[in-house]
Amino acid sequence: MIGIIFDMDGVLYRGDQPIEGAKEVVEYLKSKKIPFVLLTNNSTRNAKMYREKLHKMGIDVEEDRIITSGYATAQYLKKHFKKGRVFVIGEKGLIEEIKSIGWELVSFEEIKERWGSIDYVVVGLDTKLTYEKLKYACLAIRSGAKFIGTNPDTTYPSEIGIVPGTGSIIASLKASTDVEPLIIGKPNEPVYEIVREKLDADEIWVVGDRLDTDIVFAKKINAKSIMVLSGINSLEDIEKSEFKPDLVLASIKELLEYLKVHVG
Repeated sequence: MIGIIFDMDGVLYRGDQPIEGAKEVVEYLKSKKIPFVLLTNNSTRNAKMYREKLHKMGIDVEEDRIITSGYATAQYLKKHFKKGRVFVIGEKGLIEEIKSIGWELVSFEEIKERWGSIDYVVVGLDTKLTYEKLKYACLAIRSGAKFIGTNPDTTYPSEIGIVPGTGSIIASLKASTDVEPLIIGKPNEPVYEIVREKLDADEIWVVGDRLDTDIVFAKKINAKSIMVLSGINSLEDIEKSEFKPDLVLASIKELLEYLKVHVG
């Protein structure tokens, strides 16, 4: 049986606007009992918040099918690292995930006095990023805190265009600390460890819009890679890239017919 990993931003929607065909594909998979998960590198929301966002678009997906880079980061930390004090650059979704594993969160107000005693700096997308947050994260990492990134995406697709992503924030801290972070999300394998706990399938397909995360991730885990052109990358980008998807579709709308032919 196949199992499908879908990216979200640029595949199912852009901003708060659903992409035509997303609802129909999800309903088809559910009707055929084909296992799937939604795997996003965006850590600003948790699964509950994403379920609500999708529901407003008419797309009904259970929380346990939604995996964010924030969730994957928290679970990976819990499984592989010793419990410690965490300073987060990120938004509510990531903060809630770290809280859920019972680790101590050091607030921005506290970090000014406690940056020398931080065990982990966890970085996700933060649309309210300030120099002060970067400053204290830098000081904490230089003082020995483990540097963790939720994902490497330098950009993400918004309703008004391509805007800076988590990777842009991580790049600033890498430049100021000379420390290479542990990156959990796609295309890195730590996130696949979390996905495999939720997706029981013999053959994996990955549907995404980014060559450097989704398609590279598919190659790393020996999955079939399906590229949609409704998000970040274009046909011209594919031609220039060494990483070629197995299948290119204009959008998720075309995936429905492909599934009917190849899955039944």
